[in-house]
Amino acid sequence: MLRKLLGIAPKLESDGSYSPSKIALKLATVDKTDYEEVAYRPADGSRRKILVLATERKNMEMKNGKLFSTGNHPVETLVPMLHLRNAGYEFEISTPSGKPAIIEMWAFPQKDEHMSSIYTEYKEQFDHPTSLSDLVTSGLNNEDYAAVFVPGGHGAMLGLPEDQSVGTVLNWAHENDIFTISICHGPAAFLSTHTNRSEFLYQGYKMAVFPDSVDDQSPMIGYLPGKVPWGLSEKLRGLSVILVNSKADKTVCRDRLLITGASPLAANALGKLAAETLTSTRA
Repeated sequence: MLRKLLGIAPKLESDGSYSPSKIALKLATVDKTDYEEVAYRPADGSRRKILVLATERKNMEMKNGKLFSTGNHPVETLVPMLHLRNAGYEFEISTPSGKPAIIEMWAFPQKDEHMSSIYTEYKEQFDHPTSLSDLVTSGLNNEDYAAVFVPGGHGAMLGLPEDQSVGTVLNWAHENDIFTISICHGPAAFLSTHTNRSEFLYQGYKMAVFPDSVDDQSPMIGYLPGKVPWGLSEKLRGLSVILVNSKADKTVCRDRLLITGASPLAANALGKLAAETLTSTRA
């Protein structure tokens, strides 16, 4: 009762899951992003498509048994897409089985016209994405794609780390000199490359990733309804990843053909770095 009076009690949703508390939403979400509209030199060549690996899973079971209402974070998904679209790239939205992509709509910046515009443009694809499994079966043409993009949000920790098709696509991108872009909890998908390999694909890479220490503190203000079931930073460090940030900040990092960002605060910088890198590399 006291947590509710203080505004730090997570909100109970109709399906029994919890979304962040009023205080957490004030502290951790925005009405308008820091997106900067940049005029990039348009991408040349045939590789004009970005394959987006979105989650189709909504509820994360915490250590205490409560469910967190998650998915892909809208800022971490759409702000990088805005920059890449401005650079002349198109998107193919996919989920592991073709079920609708899940977006954390409680985090959607309601006063950001740029976000609303691109979400409306791609809503049909988010609702009816390509099946990644079918895409892998039919075969990927490496002359079509410039990058694979894994958006953040705790939902990226659900299903993607164990999905064989996700691992296949990430290995395919690596083998064909195709960039991989990710942010926040998105690198959880990288764990899929370790399932059937003696060596983790990204062993020794530098990455910007959302810190476990912040996830551990989040239940105090009701952002999460409990402790996360496992720590992403801890798992990546255990696989010899070099984490370049210790805070949920604007840090971005490029290591070879991997581009990563630390948190929602890094979405604009990640989008700019990705767009500038892809257009200059393909020029």
